[in-house]
Order: sequence, then structure tokens, then C-alpha cells
Amino acid sequence: MKRLLLALLAVAPVTAAADPDPADWMSVVQEAQGQTVYWHAWGGSTTTNDFIGWVGRQVDELYGVTLEHVKLTDTGEAVSRVLAEKQAGQDDDGAVDLIWINGANFAAMKGADLLFGPFAEQLPNWQFVDVEGKTVTTDFTVPTEGYESPWAMAQVVFIYDSADMAPLGSVQEILDWSQANPGRFTFPQPPDFLGTTFLKQALIDLVGPVDALAEPVTEEAYARVTAPLWAFMEALTPTLWREGRAYPQTGPRQLQLIADDEVDLAISFSPGEATAAIANFQLPDSARTFVLDRGTLGNASFVAIPYNSGSKAGAMVVANFLISPEAQLQAQDPEILGYGTVLDVETLPEMDRAGFETLDLGIATLSPVELGPALPEPHPSWAERLAADWVQRYGTGD
Repeated sequence: MKRLLLALLAVAPVTAAADPDPADWMSVVQEAQGQTVYWHAWGGSTTTNDFIGWVGRQVDELYGVTLEHVKLTDTGEAVSRVLAEKQAGQDDDGAVDLIWINGANFAAMKGADLLFGPFAEQLPNWQFVDVEGKTVTTDFTVPTEGYESPWAMAQVVFIYDSADMAPLGSVQEILDWSQANPGRFTFPQPPDFLGTTFLKQALIDLVGPVDALAEPVTEEAYARVTAPLWAFMEALTPTLWREGRAYPQTGPRQLQLIADDEVDLAISFSPGEATAAIANFQLPDSARTFVLDRGTLGNASFVAIPYNSGSKAGAMVVANFLISPEAQLQAQDPEILGYGTVLDVETLPEMDRAGFETLDLGIATLSPVELGPALPEPHPSWAERLAADWVQRYGTGD
């Protein structure tokens, strides 16, 4: 990943010709008809894949846009494809039309002028987005400036089996519990984003708000700020599932371990995931969620359009549909995804607002009050460094 980001930063700015104008929405919709949009998005969750399939059926019926889900294990795969095309001089009709993107990948592509835009704030459904109350105009401290559009809100929760344990209030309490109950906790193997998220969450819970985390990482700041984290990890790792010698590869694999009664605790970035998993018979009815007393990390999921997409109009149509009340309600339904909405529900038309107000979030989902405010993400360079350091210290498992 580090080599990829350095290569991106070395790419010269690119100017695309004859791009659709997002301010002329009627023309965008007309141009989009008949286009195929290749959405490169994480493919590791059946429920997410099913939701993307539903989006595809909707945009086909409403706009004549064909949506193809290109399933990724790592967003860097799509970023590498765009970079390779740029280096080969393929500045039109690239293979990637839409990317589910966040953090370091967005910062690098934006900095290298490899994204189309700005477009997000000119989408018709942007009027409903909660710009004031949610982190939808920055991505891991980097201003989005209209180059990506939000489509889901996420906040860290811990999923636990209430038949075997009670909620915990801090990562220190997680360590104490894990030492008393060895083998019953694990997290996805970094650099998986959930595994890296656990490292970031543990760091912030241990050291509190630190100004350095909002800035690009430096050697001095990294050594000073992360010392408590690595002391914590040295104590925690031997107490993990399989004594920290192996890790689940993905978030869904953690849930399977709970269902198989191999572990009792897992990290999630979706407050409604436990309820959705219960509904889909992936978790026992006793599964519940908790947040830490000092708060947990939160962010938005975004989509962005590469500079050389040949279906920019179709990609904007998909991005606009994703922030429609219909799509947002579908995504928030715990029996479908259980994702948080990026919309300000109070601004919606009465019928749409009623759908959100009457939606049963489910027995394992915390209310917005119980979730509390989301803590801001560190600068993306911290996640990169933490993941690389973890791999150096603990390897890749068995």
C-alpha cells in the first residue's frame, strides 16, 4: 500500500474532456441511460452484496443504468487499476466507474487528481444530507470537497454474546476480561480495515484525544503516542483466540466464530450488524452490542468516480440514488444492512420521514442516544503506519 500511495502522489494532474455537468441533472440522466457502471466495492459480506444487487435493480428500472458489482477484498485493487491505466495513457473509458473508497486511498487519489468532480454537492438528493450533524464532508480528516459522496454512516460497536459476558467500558476492561477468559476474543487480521480499526480504537481509548492524530504521522509523534498501545497489545495478544497465532481474515468470519461459540466478543463498524446477523441466522439471539464509555470511532462510507470513467453520468445517477430516502431506509433496515443513514431525517418529506421514525432498529441495536457521539478518525497516515507496525510485530498469523 505504501508504494501504491507514493506512486499516486507522483502522478501529474489530469484534465478530462467532455465530462457531464452535475449541475445540469436532466442532461446527466439522459446521458446515463444505457450506460454500464462498474462499481468496485468490497465483496466480503453477503448482506452488502445483496444490497448492491438491489441498488442495481432499482437504477436499471428507474434510469436504464446497468450496475455491475466488481467485488474487492481490498479497495487498493481498484486504486491500482486506475493508476495503471493512467500510467498507460488510458484517460478515457477506464475499467472502474465507481469506487467504495475511504481514508488513505481517497486522500491519495484526490491528491493525484485521479478523481472526477466536484460532483457530490450538486446531486439532487444532497439537499437531504445531514451536513451539520454527520462527518460527510471530511474523510479521515481530509476535506472531500465534493469529490466523493457519502452513502452510509458507521460507528464502532462491540458485538458480544450476552449469554456469556456483560458489556465492557474500556479497552483496559477488554484486556482484563480477556486475561480472565483466554481465547474468547479476537479481531480481523490487520491490514484488514476492521483489524486496523481495532488498533486505532484501542489507541484513542488509551491515550485520549491527541492533536497529533489529526495530522500526518511523524516518527517522533508515532513513537510517543503509540507506546501505550503496543504495551497493551503485548499483554492482550497471548490471551486472544488461538493465543494470537491466527486471526479471522474478515469481519463476517468473526461473527461465525461467535455463532460457533469459539469467541464471545467481536468488533464491528456497523451498529445494526448484530441485529441483521440475528435476523439472517448468523448470530444467536443472545447477541448484543456495546460502545466504550469514552466513545467510539465513527465515519461515513463514500463513493467516488475515477477521472477516466467512461460512465460518469451513470455513476452520478447511482451515487444520487444511494442518498435517496428510499435507498437510505433500505440500508438502515436491520434485516437488510443496519447501516446508519447519512440523511437529516427531519428534512425529509413527511412520508419518507415516517418510514425512518417507525423503523424497528432491532433488539441488538443501540439507540442513537446509547451510541453517543462518534469520535473523529485519525489522519489516514496513522492507520497505514499502525497496520504496518502490527504486521512487523505479530506477522500474518498461521
